[in-house]
Amino acid sequence: MTVLELRQYTMMPGRRQNFVDLFDREFVETQEALGIEVVAQFTDLDRPDRYVWIRRFPNMEARKASLDAFYSGPVWAEHSAAANPMMTEWHDVLLLKPAGEGRDLGVNAADRPPPGRMGAEGRPLAILVWDVGPDRLAGFAGEVARAFPDARAVYFTDPAPNTYPRLPVREDASVVVAILDRAPPADRATVDGRAPSQILRLAPTPRSALRAA
Repeated sequence: MTVLELRQYTMMPGRRQNFVDLFDREFVETQEALGIEVVAQFTDLDRPDRYVWIRRFPNMEARKASLDAFYSGPVWAEHSAAANPMMTEWHDVLLLKPAGEGRDLGVNAADRPPPGRMGAEGRPLAILVWDVGPDRLAGFAGEVARAFPDARAVYFTDPAPNTYPRLPVREDASVVVAILDRAPPADRATVDGRAPSQILRLAPTPRSALRAA
């Protein structure tokens, strides 16, 4: 079963577009060459200094090996001095796994525009996050899937230890996450009496593989 990282970064004021340009140009194919699937890159429509992206791994062992190869490798060594000062916070990271068969994202990287070519402007997607106790994760994820039958994917927290501690994750998190083609009205986002702790309205960057259907 795959492992997903949902990463939210806070950027220095006015630097988000610079980060988008750098990431789309330098950090997509170079990660994928090492076994890291770059699923999506977004700007947050409601927080002008927030950048959100998703990457996926076959399993935790592969995650450790791929991250070590990338962050100890020549691409990060060359561009980290430009990337790091653009960020003020990069520790808001959820480690997730699919909430059952057929609830993982289907993304075709071949549809991603090549570097230097602008992709079509994508319609916003939405990511909803519910805080749920560890003993309720699987059951609540099923309720979310039933409440949003057209969801692109449903995930919940992967409790496995972080195998790459150089990059912190939110180890105290216990969440269910749904990825939707559009944000629902606020009164329809509540599931089993529980409102989301976050509703992210996200615009794909020019080279994001994941886009609204």
